[in-house]
Amino acid sequence: MATDPAFARYVCAQLADAGEIVCKRLFGEYGLWHDGVFFGTIEDNMLCLKITAPGRALLPQAEIVEPHEGARFLHVEQLDDRALLAELVRQTCGALPAPRRRRKKGV
Repeated sequence: MATDPAFARYVCAQLADAGEIVCKRLFGEYGLWHDGVFFGTIEDNMLCLKITAPGRALLPQAEIVEPHEGARFLHVEQLDDRALLAELVRQTCGALPAPRRRRKKGV
């Protein structure tokens, strides 16, 4: 089942307190970035974040899901608490490696 675009807009609005969130179409669903760090997806009308120790500490009861083959993410069901979501995004991104700088072509 594909994600409803209205649901993706809602999730992005809920995450806005974390700062600039970039939500782009990705393989028929949606990818999420914060300060250039890919931190999760919106798939099958579920918010799925990369699994990190801080994320697990903030949501210890959250289920681990496989929204597409070979991927394991933390399923975030609590979408109404904007402060929690902002902290979750910041903590998750803080635990992930910084994005690699792309080299310009021909240089």
